Amino acid sequence: MGLIVEEEESDVVLVPPSNFSMVEDGIFRSGFPQSDNFPFLDTLNLRSIIYLCPEPYPEENLEFLQSRNIRLFQFGIEGKTEPCVSIPKDTIMEALKVLIDVRNHPVLIHCKRGKHRTGCLVGCLRKFQNWCLSSVFEEYQHFAGVKSRITDLRFIETFEVMCLRQCLYSIIYQYQGYGSNKRRLLYKEDKLQKPQVTSV
Repeated sequence: MGLIVEEEESDVVLVPPSNFSMVEDGIFRSGFPQSDNFPFLDTLNLRSIIYLCPEPYPEENLEFLQSRNIRLFQFGIEGKTEPCVSIPKDTIMEALKVLIDVRNHPVLIHCKRGKHRTGCLVGCLRKFQNWCLSSVFEEYQHFAGVKSRITDLRFIETFEVMCLRQCLYSIIYQYQGYGSNKRRLLYKEDKLQKPQVTSV
């Protein structure tokens, strides 16, 4: 899958990362971006990337982020398949705080293949957005395909979004206009908790 942009001297093929999709306005998801995906990522005007793997970010990718002033938020979640290895709820909670902060948008969420760890984070976001559980599971399974994990679905089902609402404290979303997607974030500077940023 690719888009062709015609220029005067040459054609640039825009290739999205594997499993790429828009989650909603200003939020995207995908597998791990490769160098041939960089021109496509340029079109998204990203402000941040949420990276859900424990491995160090490749130097080539770091250079791309630095040249575009894109912030990297890394939350190291092991990509284990064993049922006894659970996804850390605290880590997902911290990633969600970064994800719902519109100051970090446009933002790309990715892990290695954009299926399990990314699917869990997006699934928890959907619960925060009051999606019904069947729709949350359907979206997860759409991206995970035959690699769908029952442990991920159980994690999403039992994830308590009320904890996230209680942790937001001074962050208030205001929706302007009926049915509008435009959002503004108000902050009380004396209580603002700044997210941790990984140096790039």
